[in-house]
Amino acid sequence: MGIREEAYFEGGPHIGELIINLLIGLTIIGLPLTVGAVVRALWLRYRITNRRVSVTGGWMGQDRTDIVYSEIVKVAKVPRGLGAWGDLVITLRNGTRLQLRAVPKFREIEAYIIEKMTVKAQKANMSTD
Repeated sequence: MGIREEAYFEGGPHIGELIINLLIGLTIIGLPLTVGAVVRALWLRYRITNRRVSVTGGWMGQDRTDIVYSEIVKVAKVPRGLGAWGDLVITLRNGTRLQLRAVPKFREIEAYIIEKMTVKAQKANMSTD
């Protein structure tokens, strides 16, 4: 029996992304963005715990990706919505990248993920910021 898994953050994309994309959707050109935002709002969920980062998404939330912190080598953030939310890009040891879109409290979540990474990965991550 190991350490209990405790959630740091559980939730979906920031509501502001949906609102902005719904407004953009009033134009014909913005419809694809609106559909994407609605699908994310309905089925995309993030779960950041003391052991892993889990992303559930895809059509009707059928896809799930779990990443343990020891596999993460880099985390990058991109502010969106005037800084109210942002995207996080997690790079894994094998070079794969996972993008978390429209994450609320993205700065705090990025800091939490970096804190949980290996010391070597933390140093490498800090040198690239």
